[in-house]
Amino acid sequence: MQTELRLAAALAVSAVVAGCGAPPAASPGAAAADPDRAACEALRELPNLTITLARLVDADGDTPRYCYVRGTIPPGIVYHVQLPLPDNWNGRFLTYGDGTKDGDLDFADHRLAEGYAVANSNMGHDAGSEPGAWFAFDNAQAEIDFGYRAVHLTANAGKSVVAAYYERPAARSYFEGCSTGGREGLMEAQRFPNDFDGIVAGAPVFKYQELNAGHTWLLQRVFRNDYAGNLAFDADGDGTPESLRKLELLADTVLARCDANDGIEDGVIDEPLTCDFEPKRDLATMMCPKDANADACFTTAQLKTIEDFYRGPYDSRGLVVIKGRAFGAERGWTEYIPYAGNQMFPTHLFNARDHAAFLFYEKDPGVPVPRANDLKYVPDKKATPPEWAWWEFDIDDLTAGKADLMKSLMNATDPDLERFLVRRNGKLILWHGWNDAGAPPEPTKDYYDEVVAATFGGDRAAARSSARLFMFPGMGHCAGGAGPNTWDPLAPLVAWVESGTAPDSVVATHSTDGRVDNERAVCAYPQVARYSGPAGGANDRANWTAANFTCR
Repeated sequence: MQTELRLAAALAVSAVVAGCGAPPAASPGAAAADPDRAACEALRELPNLTITLARLVDADGDTPRYCYVRGTIPPGIVYHVQLPLPDNWNGRFLTYGDGTKDGDLDFADHRLAEGYAVANSNMGHDAGSEPGAWFAFDNAQAEIDFGYRAVHLTANAGKSVVAAYYERPAARSYFEGCSTGGREGLMEAQRFPNDFDGIVAGAPVFKYQELNAGHTWLLQRVFRNDYAGNLAFDADGDGTPESLRKLELLADTVLARCDANDGIEDGVIDEPLTCDFEPKRDLATMMCPKDANADACFTTAQLKTIEDFYRGPYDSRGLVVIKGRAFGAERGWTEYIPYAGNQMFPTHLFNARDHAAFLFYEKDPGVPVPRANDLKYVPDKKATPPEWAWWEFDIDDLTAGKADLMKSLMNATDPDLERFLVRRNGKLILWHGWNDAGAPPEPTKDYYDEVVAATFGGDRAAARSSARLFMFPGMGHCAGGAGPNTWDPLAPLVAWVESGTAPDSVVATHSTDGRVDNERAVCAYPQVARYSGPAGGANDRANWTAANFTCR
């Protein structure tokens, strides 16, 4: 009966729109042969959305058969929606967040398989034609779309598609994202509090301009003076540093100092803020004799690099613009270290070469130089447009207010979430990995504390009724790392919104070669997990299961 009703509705929509001059829909005979296909393809004729594609996708492995819809929102937003067949739909709508500078459509087949209708967008630009931050070159509208507009309008469009396809709106709406997606989630809570019932924001790059300015500043520290502060060493004398022994030595020294602070020696620092590692003191015996660079020691320039990573980027007056990397995350610093393994082009150089050129200043200073890792290259200032190099960036421009316009578009730092958490009774799960070397984790903890103060007058118990923070020991940026780094952030959010079951802790696992070798409870801040298993067995990997940890 439901199939017959859906078929009738599909044909009705097609007939109405065809009568207005639209292309004719599939014939009733063809539709009757596959009513699921007919109902999906009829979405192309929706009168209130610009739909460019609607087709049925056959099942593939764990991904069930579903209806796929793609549409556009002027001037440059492209979005898509993955729609479970009606019998498989759980009644929920999910907007799936993005990463980096985006510019593509991300699929969430795993959420589709769980029954969610899932939407995502390109954030207003195509990375194939405008990679990195190029989309923002002299394009204020693209900056606005990337900053906040695309996610909000995609949520609106996705909900409209859902209501048309299922002939009823979603019972609940959720957002899930990490990194750029985490920033999007906080932006939604701050600007558009009625879009979602619950939001998961992981490793949010919410201090967007400070973070990206910091990427550039750290790279300047490593590259300057012919790599004097670089933590890679040219051990074979071929002219390119290939050895990372300095980084390994640093990481091992930090672990030796603080790994056991939590009662378990597992190669992970559970609470980096309690670690009392001091580079000058704890590396004193490892300094290079006569300050001559060698493979297994540190020069004074390299010690300064280490201190700067921990301290965080600061301007000429010493004002720190965003906190630095946590103790225990040192092996992830390769994201900034040029060496043979990354062809002397570390990950964050991709960001630095064009972020400040296009996404930092109100007026773009120029286009990136063609050889971003060649500091001997002289930018051509007479070209049209002129060339501009990331090593010309001055972090004083940030504290002088020259990024204020872009901060107003892209930073998601407002801690007053009263409209979302109180008036709407929305739920927020924030999370971050302590070993995140790209987006320092401590600012996320600080933001949560600011939300407690600004939204709940400092009442932590009241805040926990609506917002909770989970800090994952040893996890990298959104995933990876030496600690438990795999978990499902959406399930506890849904249980919280729909059943009132607030997550006091979540379970995370670490796997090696597909086998789980570490399972932990991760507690809602400010509590932390402490081993409570068999006496004397804290360092026995067999005891590393969630049941052997208690929140305290």
